[in-house]
Amino acid sequence: MTRYLRTLRLFWSASLAAEMEYRSNFAFAALSSLASLAGTLFVLWSLMRSGYTMNGWPFDKALVVVGVYTVLDGVSQTLLAPNRQQVSELVRDGTLDFILLKPMDSQFWLSVRKLSVWGLPNILLGFGLIVFAGLRLEPAASVADFALLLPPLAVGLAILYALGYLLSTLTIWFTKLYNITIAMQALLEAGRYPIPAYPTAHRIFFTFVLPVAFMTTVPAQALMGEAAWAALGAAVLTAGVLFILSRLFWRYALRYYTSASS
Repeated sequence: MTRYLRTLRLFWSASLAAEMEYRSNFAFAALSSLASLAGTLFVLWSLMRSGYTMNGWPFDKALVVVGVYTVLDGVSQTLLAPNRQQVSELVRDGTLDFILLKPMDSQFWLSVRKLSVWGLPNILLGFGLIVFAGLRLEPAASVADFALLLPPLAVGLAILYALGYLLSTLTIWFTKLYNITIAMQALLEAGRYPIPAYPTAHRIFFTFVLPVAFMTTVPAQALMGEAAWAALGAAVLTAGVLFILSRLFWRYALRYYTSASS
């Protein structure tokens, strides 16, 4: 474990040093994140202002969901997406061989090798929005309430990671998955708003087929003290099953990997 933590520190310090060569890009990333969040809030405000109700979700509660989604999107941009993209490049170039020969778990290497700072504004904006919306709730969220958000948020991150890695593993057979990645991202954006606000068929799909509800809505409900134990248990079970599947599928896929360099 100590060796892995030391390796992780080296990975991230090297990535940050490389990213900091273009510091002005961070300002543009922050402006882009702010503009995207402002657009989402404007749409939500416009819907609420016109009298639309999200199946019993008032504006402030819906803001918590938007905040949770923004945090997840920021983590994806910071850690998940950069590493997911490199898997395809390594397979296409044949340099995945060198990763498989290293004396460490290949999935760990491919999951944490790169770190980007461009998603940090989304993470900060997301937590800021969660705190702002939580304090506007009736009654206002306490420190303990905010703490209750963290475990289901971690579970949501685990689900997001596992889904992304399952998709990355497909590059063993298909090196160009850009369109599938875009489609997956578009579906995950459904979690930007409370899942109960969608029609019944959509709620079923985003809960039992693509578990978006466990990534955004359930953590928001935990903050508000409205999450059922069944929902929290189902989220943990889903994360565990998907993580195990990502491990098994990666090991299975490696049987079919043929080096492009030999």
